[in-house]
Amino acid sequence: MEIYDRWTHIHNRIRQACIRVDRNPDDVTVLAVTKNADDAAVAAARDLGILHMGENRIQQARRRRQAFPDIHWHFIGTLQTNKVKYCRDFALIHSLDRWRLAEALNRQAERWKTPIAVLVQVNPGGEEQKHGLATDEARRFVHQVAAECPHLTVRGLMSMAPFVEDPETVRPVFRWVKQLQSQLQADGFEVPVLSMGMTNDYEVAVEEGATLVRIGSALFREEV
Repeated sequence: MEIYDRWTHIHNRIRQACIRVDRNPDDVTVLAVTKNADDAAVAAARDLGILHMGENRIQQARRRRQAFPDIHWHFIGTLQTNKVKYCRDFALIHSLDRWRLAEALNRQAERWKTPIAVLVQVNPGGEEQKHGLATDEARRFVHQVAAECPHLTVRGLMSMAPFVEDPETVRPVFRWVKQLQSQLQADGFEVPVLSMGMTNDYEVAVEEGATLVRIGSALFREEV
């Protein structure tokens, strides 16, 4: 398939997932993960109207921001504290997962006099090989960030479900993240963003409330 056909296929699957649960498809944004895409593929995706893209390596992200300034670039990888100085002008940082990083980002944002928008990364599956806060820590962490990091804006939550052959088996993971969002909203936080769902499970994530789905291989390779 060409990228147009792959994008059409993804868009239609998201639309059908939304119809199944009575959601508006316009409430779901595709974040194109460009880790394995060359610049020509990025340009082709942009020309299709995909204007939110994500990188998980800071140096590549900086280069891509310069090459494609009209795209809203998200940082989706693990972020080291010594790299926060390179995080200016990201639309969203998806991987706030520990207090030391929150402090470093807050200090940098204060220097820039510009708030940094972040998602708190949660790990409801409890996978040791993945980053993210455990279920009993996440809510408390959001409260602490809001109270002590005035230069950070928590926009929502990010999660990666375990990779499985049958995405139905990870539906409870997405459901838990949605429940956490509801708890935080009841606490008075505006946290509209749920970044969850990737190539292998994005339809289930959409059915459970995802507002951002991170799509890489299904868009940039012939794997739909």
